[in-house]
Amino acid sequence: MEKLLEVTKELRNPETGCPWDREQTFSSISYCAIEEAYEVVEAIEEKDYESLKSELGDLLFQVVFHCEMAKEMNLFDFDDVVNAISEKLISRHPHVFGGATIDDVKIQTDLWERQKIQEMQKSGKKLSVLDGIGKNQPALNRALKLGKRASSVGFDWQSTEDVMIKISEELEELTSALKSDEAALIEEELGDLLFSIVNLARNTQKNPETALRKANQKFEARFRGMEDHLQTSNQKLENLSFQEMDKLWELVKRKHDVS
Repeated sequence: MEKLLEVTKELRNPETGCPWDREQTFSSISYCAIEEAYEVVEAIEEKDYESLKSELGDLLFQVVFHCEMAKEMNLFDFDDVVNAISEKLISRHPHVFGGATIDDVKIQTDLWERQKIQEMQKSGKKLSVLDGIGKNQPALNRALKLGKRASSVGFDWQSTEDVMIKISEELEELTSALKSDEAALIEEELGDLLFSIVNLARNTQKNPETALRKANQKFEARFRGMEDHLQTSNQKLENLSFQEMDKLWELVKRKHDVS
């Protein structure tokens, strides 16, 4: 860590540092942290552990870079960040670092969310249970966090079957909205349906972002399979009828399912 901190400090040196690194600010480089985080996830999903090592380093550099800028502004430094996260992890894991006993993942998750609320309430400000959930993260993930936080105080469906009933209701409302041809209403009902599906994922302890990424990967693999199949006969997808495309899709689907 000392080596990386020193390298970053030299990159930011006002006189001898890198021109690009010197001119960066929190705002100008914030997008990089998001990009690096996604590249870490991609390496994990592809089980490319050599790349994972590199991508984790890139993500760590983003943390160190922000810490160096903060240090220059006398806000905080890397040690402050390390101490803050260490204390947070200790306080939120009383079953590891204290005398509490928790063996159930659901109970532990609810406790984690309640502890977040308690930490915010210590500030003395008027707060909502839903405060502290970042607004700039992907909508699926934010919906999941909103559901978790509400569930931590008992606002939740009692069973998976109840969530499925809610999804059926939302689907009916979307069907009705589509018949009305009102754009705003269709968007609203589509959002309600998606939100309910995210709550189904949470209720079954699945991550909707992960599930959708896997669905994307499956669709992409099958679509590329269609293109590869046609390439052997010098055909193109756009020249096929819908029925021919559908038949080819089922062919590739069976092939991929077997493999």
